[in-house]
Amino acid sequence: MTQLALSPAQVPIIKEASPEARIRFLEFFAAAIRNPNTRRAYARASRDFLAWCHRHGVRDLPSIAPIHVAGWIEELGQSLSAPTVKQRLAAVRHLFDWLVTGQVVPFNPASSVRGPSHSARTGRTPVLEGEEARALIESIDLAAPTGLRDRALIALMVYSFARIGAALAMKREDVFVQGRRLWVRLHEKGGKRHEMPCHHLLDEYLTAYLDASDPGSIPGNAKAPLFRALDRKTKQLGDRPLTQPDAFAMVRRRAEAAGIATRIGNHTFRATGITTYLKNGGTLENAAAMANHASTRTTQLYDRRRDDITLAEVERVRL
Repeated sequence: MTQLALSPAQVPIIKEASPEARIRFLEFFAAAIRNPNTRRAYARASRDFLAWCHRHGVRDLPSIAPIHVAGWIEELGQSLSAPTVKQRLAAVRHLFDWLVTGQVVPFNPASSVRGPSHSARTGRTPVLEGEEARALIESIDLAAPTGLRDRALIALMVYSFARIGAALAMKREDVFVQGRRLWVRLHEKGGKRHEMPCHHLLDEYLTAYLDASDPGSIPGNAKAPLFRALDRKTKQLGDRPLTQPDAFAMVRRRAEAAGIATRIGNHTFRATGITTYLKNGGTLENAAAMANHASTRTTQLYDRRRDDITLAEVERVRL
């Protein structure tokens, strides 16, 4: 659990619980959750909720009641968005399900608590126009050690609809040739493996990056991270994988240098790629398959074609 920096000593109620309860609490994050991002989010939510309960006079796990969960949710709703509140409620609900099956608590106090109402037909991720995305990619300084890497990473997210987490988890062996074409292998949520042929520009950018950095030339280096962080001492790409916060900072820096005012993030390029594909006549079903979505309903959240209709209608208000 060092990755989480989560220990019973950090959570007063768990610190004061029995050894069996403390072990069961830690096992939830170690055994029940495999995705590291979900693990971090659930650990944060569980830690915050139990600390809130302790501040409000609750001293042990069995004393936590639905009214405590409801009060915490009500307080969160004053500062956080509805989806974030629902995610944190889900974390606590899953934690207590685990504690109930482990006979640490008699019932789940979160099971009867309703989260805030929320439905979305369109995602909120900022999306770039195709011309903007192209301008951003072309503005990257390729003379810098990170230039070819950043261009390849952004192009991967645009042209293969890759999530940032899947992109940064790629190894050198996840870029391979099949049928005279470069392919990429993405390891998605839930252990799913997704393979896609490269768009001709992505093929060009990845090849240029690999030729320059050439991590595959050393025997046994197929398991090396594909996208590597800059070594501060040598000012060259090192052995560590690029992290999501570093990728976010890079994206914002590149956008500013390209003169793009939209406050984009890592997820922008996935949404941009899907929207551009659909605008150019692609089908929702194929977009879902390319994005590795289980349902086209998820893909529709990335479809921002209606933004063009909205802008056109707004301009009809002529005074």
